[in-house]
Amino acid sequence: MQIYPAIDIRNGKAVRLFKGDFNQETVVNPDVLDQAKTFAAAGIGFIHVVDLDGALEGRATNRDLIANLKSKTGLRIQVGGGIRTLDQIEDYLAAGIDRVIIGSMAVKNPDFVKQALERFGSQAIVVGIDAKNGFVATEGWLETSQVDYLSLAKEMEKIGVRLFVYTDVDRDGTLTGPNFDHYRNLKETLTEADVIASGGIHAVSDLVELAQIGVAGTIVGKAYYSGKVSLDELQQFGG
Repeated sequence: MQIYPAIDIRNGKAVRLFKGDFNQETVVNPDVLDQAKTFAAAGIGFIHVVDLDGALEGRATNRDLIANLKSKTGLRIQVGGGIRTLDQIEDYLAAGIDRVIIGSMAVKNPDFVKQALERFGSQAIVVGIDAKNGFVATEGWLETSQVDYLSLAKEMEKIGVRLFVYTDVDRDGTLTGPNFDHYRNLKETLTEADVIASGGIHAVSDLVELAQIGVAGTIVGKAYYSGKVSLDELQQFGG
C-alpha cells in the first residue's frame, strides 16, 4: 500500500481543515516548499497536494507553487483542487506533475473525464470522490449533490477510470478513524479500478486495516502533522 503524505495549500501555506471547513483552518507549515523537502529528505516518494484556493475559485490558483515543489524536490506528486479544463491538466502534466485529480467535474460533466482519459491516459487521471453522508460533495465541499459515492464510482469505472481517491468529508481532519465500511463497499463494487483512502487516519492501526481491506494507497495528513503517526511509520507502509 502506497502512503501519500498530504500538503493542502491555502494562501501559499500548508494548512489542515476540520471536516473540510475553511473556517476551521490550522497552518501546519507556512513554507510549503520546506514541508515538501521534509518529506523528500525522509525518503517519502509520493505526495498528495490539494490546491484549496483552486477548489474554491475553480482554477489552478497555486499552479506555479506546485510546479516549484516538483522541480525543487523531485517528489512524485498528485494534484487536486480547481481542475476544470483540459488545458489545466495538460499544463500540470507538462510541469512534471504525475497525476491530476478531477473532483467536481466528475459529477457535473462526466464527459470531461472521458475526454481527459482519452487525451492523457488512465495513469495520469484520477477521480476524487468526496462524500458527505454517502452523497458526493463538490465545489471545495461546499455543495452536496444527489449522487451517491458508489453510483459515481461505477459510472466512472465504466468510462475508463482506474484510480479513485475517496474521502469521507465528515471524517477528514477529525482523527476519528476512516470510514472502513465505505472502502469495503468500494472494493466490492469496483472490478478494475483501485482506491486511495483519505480522511480520518489517526493511528498506524488504521493503515493496517486499510491495507487488509486492499486499498491501493492511503493519504495521511492531520495524523502526521499532529504527531499521531511518524514519518518512519509511514515509510514502513511504502511512503
